[in-house]
Amino acid sequence: MKPSVILNLMFLLAACSSPQTTPPPAKPPTATPARVVPTPRYDVPTQGPATVTPEAQATRESTSTPTVEATQVTATAEDNAWMSLPVLPEPGTNIRAIYEKGIARGNDPHAFSIFGDCQSRPDEFFGMYETDPELVASLLPELQETVRYFTGSFNRESPTSQDGTTPGALLWDQWHRGEYGCSFGETPVSCELRIHNPSFVIIQIGSHFESRNTEYLRRVINQLLENGVVPILATKADNREKDNRINRDMALLSAEYDLPLWNFWASLSDLPNRGLYTRKDRPLQGDIYLTDDAKVIHRETGLEALDIVWRKAAGN
Repeated sequence: MKPSVILNLMFLLAACSSPQTTPPPAKPPTATPARVVPTPRYDVPTQGPATVTPEAQATRESTSTPTVEATQVTATAEDNAWMSLPVLPEPGTNIRAIYEKGIARGNDPHAFSIFGDCQSRPDEFFGMYETDPELVASLLPELQETVRYFTGSFNRESPTSQDGTTPGALLWDQWHRGEYGCSFGETPVSCELRIHNPSFVIIQIGSHFESRNTEYLRRVINQLLENGVVPILATKADNREKDNRINRDMALLSAEYDLPLWNFWASLSDLPNRGLYTRKDRPLQGDIYLTDDAKVIHRETGLEALDIVWRKAAGN
């Protein structure tokens, strides 16, 4: 692929880096809150994206069935039931089986990974847990134990946590640019599983407008489950897409696969403008960046979510 084509695709996919114009209207999936309706269903859009996508590579990488059978979910566009879900996850008993499958396959019990965009990178999110001893010392004893247990995962760069990452980018075999120890021909997800070998993955993808977003997320989740990796799904702070569909769909996927949900969005209600602001050098992106106060909440609730899921999965 020519460099100019790659750069154009990166521009179109970018969530944090390149300013975007107003996206074309997207037809949200029709659905009902999976945590309210016992047998919901979610219909994946069948139309293909307008730009070059990782479709072919994703098919090669993630065609296996999920370890945990998924119940299909549906919701209406105006359904905001996810907003009332708790901030911290309430994991089901199934994550123990996923975790034990991964340990039997050789996953590192002391490793977790992050799938996200610029606001999930170490300097914006978890890195301080390995660079600021005073911060760690201020934590509750059980959270200090969690930091010690997962040291080596908080402050690392990875192919799955980059500026502009989307679910489609996670399945594109050139998104990592051949860096991080990755090979062309393997997706960022496959590379991260190979080089870091995590037992847990936090998935917090930011604002973007890919019409097949949920289908790509299912492929990522299925690949994690097939490899015995416990996914922790997370909502985001902003509503750049104007209809909350990204957070809604993340909550629906959590219910669909019975996976833990870290509802970060719900933790910001007491902050002015929900802890968001617009960068002066990126005015077209709007209020998608976290203020310093919101970053503290992001870091703290993220660690608490990891702690809860790890202890539930490992039986601690």
